[in-house]
Amino acid sequence: QVQLVESGGGLVQPGGSLRLSCAASGFTFRLYDMSWYRQTPTKERELVASIGSTGGITNYADSVKGRFTISRDNAENTVYLQMNSLKPEDTAVYYCKAVARWGGMASWGKGTLVTVSS
Repeated sequence: QVQLVESGGGLVQPGGSLRLSCAASGFTFRLYDMSWYRQTPTKERELVASIGSTGGITNYADSVKGRFTISRDNAENTVYLQMNSLKPEDTAVYYCKAVARWGGMASWGKGTLVTVSS
């Protein structure tokens, strides 16, 4: 079955960097569009960044443009989120999502917590 496992979260100071990884299994990764979302206890889950199945198309939330970069390695079945210049407002649980490029039900990972604090 589809499995998405996020890793790389942790505590970082403002201005610091983290790289999140999402390891995928149970499906043909190269045929799926991938996204990163984040959620806090007081806000709904929001899209952070997405990348097409071939990696040629990426989209970012305005709040992270210029600071975050999404990428994927289809040989390793992994999608990444490089986060630079982190701010306290980036604190959230970050989730990986997979959707087949022809549509259908989304699959989600269990999330990884990112805390930006001094």
